[in-house]
Amino acid sequence: MDLTLMTLAEDPASVLPSLALLSHRVRVLPMDAASIVKMPEDTILILDARDDLATARTLCKLIPASGLLIPIVPVLTEGGFTVVNADWGVADVIVNTASPAEVEGRLKLVSERDISALHRAHGNGDSGEDGTIRCGDLVVDTDGYTASMHSQPLDLAYKEFELLKYLVQHPGRVFTRAQLLQEVWGYDYYGGTRTVDVHIRRLRAKLGGEYEHLIGTVRNVGYRFDPPEQESDES
Repeated sequence: MDLTLMTLAEDPASVLPSLALLSHRVRVLPMDAASIVKMPEDTILILDARDDLATARTLCKLIPASGLLIPIVPVLTEGGFTVVNADWGVADVIVNTASPAEVEGRLKLVSERDISALHRAHGNGDSGEDGTIRCGDLVVDTDGYTASMHSQPLDLAYKEFELLKYLVQHPGRVFTRAQLLQEVWGYDYYGGTRTVDVHIRRLRAKLGGEYEHLIGTVRNVGYRFDPPEQESDES
């Protein structure tokens, strides 16, 4: 079970003391919007909402809007329960004094129930039964390692295809260059982030001027795949 704790506390273990008594390894990130791009896509986010409910609520709305579909579990004091409602869009809530057994049980239920439900509900770019992903006039065949635009095949190198496939499978989600290096080139690749920029430029050129905007640049962050507007409207 992959867990991420987002907090501003000097001692992260103080957020949910029972969690430290369990065997899970927990990634700790600052409680701000910049941390969103650093989170993996298959994690449960434990959000420290004990002292700043307004910021916690904003992040609960901002995270799915960024294209990151993960279950969010705020940690609250007893008084905070009166504020949280369905509008927050969270998977569950945990009081900061919960026992280890309760914490483990709630996280297990969230893991089994919410991760798959989120991906089904939002359609996160999974391939169809025939291994193809269709985004408007762009078709990516993940089984045949081919891509076409307007039914015309795109002449893509292997890593260009892998990069396009990964972006298309996560529409709307912003990835840093370092994340793309890790996911597309692997942990052992040391070519530097410039490699990502070069491949992005090549992809845009091969998509053609009319469609190069499908791969968007997020200033000072990285890149994302922007589905065609008609595709988004139909969804």
